Amino acid sequence: MKKFALLFISLFLILVGCNAENENKKTELPETPLHNKEDGIYAWEKNRSKMLECKDLVLLYSGGAHRKFQWDENYVRPYVTYTDDSGKESWLFDSFLFLEIHNGAGKTFATGYTDNPANQKEWKELVDHYFQSRYCMGALNRSIDKAIERIGEPKEKRKIIIGLPEPIRGQKDWGSVRNGVPLDFSNPDDRIAAVKWYIDYVRQKFNEMQYDNLELAGFYWIAEEATNTRSIVADIATYLNDLKYSFNWIPYFKSDGYSEWKKLSFNYAYLQPNYFFNENIPYSRLEEACELAKQYNMDMEIEFDERALSGWGYRLEDYLKAFKEHGIWQTKRLAYYQGGRALYDLSISTDKNNRELYHTFCRFVIDR
Repeated sequence: MKKFALLFISLFLILVGCNAENENKKTELPETPLHNKEDGIYAWEKNRSKMLECKDLVLLYSGGAHRKFQWDENYVRPYVTYTDDSGKESWLFDSFLFLEIHNGAGKTFATGYTDNPANQKEWKELVDHYFQSRYCMGALNRSIDKAIERIGEPKEKRKIIIGLPEPIRGQKDWGSVRNGVPLDFSNPDDRIAAVKWYIDYVRQKFNEMQYDNLELAGFYWIAEEATNTRSIVADIATYLNDLKYSFNWIPYFKSDGYSEWKKLSFNYAYLQPNYFFNENIPYSRLEEACELAKQYNMDMEIEFDERALSGWGYRLEDYLKAFKEHGIWQTKRLAYYQGGRALYDLSISTDKNNRELYHTFCRFVIDR
């Protein structure tokens, strides 16, 4: 009996040890994301002959604990299609940018939002948040599936752009990408290595999820000025472009480097007019922004938030008017900042003025 008891205890300890080992493996960070080909290039990347273009790119903020909702099918549906008063349903945005500025728990993904930079674990958690089956890209993929059943396939798959966190200069506790050696963001090469790790992890997750209706088209630089990243963006652009991914930027109005976006190696730069948010800023700001965009061959961003439903809708209408009058609507790629979920709120509003604004905005998008 003693031998049997000792044998039982030994087997029990081995099983416990195995389980503990498996649990530890679950929490480990992938230092070098795995590819399904020896050369590290996925099949869908090899089949791509050029970068994919985004005509109408809507910003969907997600990933921070401060966000009060999740992008499930209910919330994402009004961004996929638009149904007019006659009942005709049309595809709306062709491209979706998932991004976040801080994690809602004190860690920032770019300079200036909180004092503490996010580390590798938090960068990974952000990617994992986007690549879910129920929320974010999973919800978007399913919503497109259901729309296809109703109105047929769109001319092209919907494009996805993913926000790239800024490796904040001087950070020493970010993590490691090789052999457990910690990166030091005082070194530009280490900052670049961290961003490449993030890009590769995004590519790995996109490959794993196998979304039928989405294409990973590019990445977006979250930092809205060039001040802290001039020395690293060109190398990141080269890495992305070699894989046929676009490198996108949305600098704020006259931010450091906005007019040098080509020299900085971005493929596309959308200028923010920063008009909507302050009623003291005159309409002439929009006109000036349009002329700057044409002067520097930039694309442009339309901006509004939930205040559009409570008396500020005229300022959104000003964008639509100015962009048409200055030829932006006819000739430029557009990005759409809409706060948290302002377009969703417009889509379900029963207020007459809000309904009219919603239809006006959606026609602006689909008629381009």
